[in-house]
Amino acid sequence: MSKKVTVYSTRTCPYCHMLVRWLDEKNIPYTQYMVDQNPIAAEAMVHLSGQMGVPFTTVESEDGDMAKILGFNVPKLQEVLAI
Repeated sequence: MSKKVTVYSTRTCPYCHMLVRWLDEKNIPYTQYMVDQNPIAAEAMVHLSGQMGVPFTTVESEDGDMAKILGFNVPKLQEVLAI
């Protein structure tokens, strides 16, 4: 079952860079939105998360379930991505 990973981040956030590097190392495809450059993505992130903290990651399953992860939380990412 494939999962759609979306990362909301900023250019200056060190945890965002760590998260993206971790996903790259695991060969996990993702879509990244820079909320400091994209007000529409920032609005979507606030709608999904209820806050402005980054990184914020969503992992959507084919059945429509969505996990929401705030911060660079490796144990939670591993659990949600089943790796």
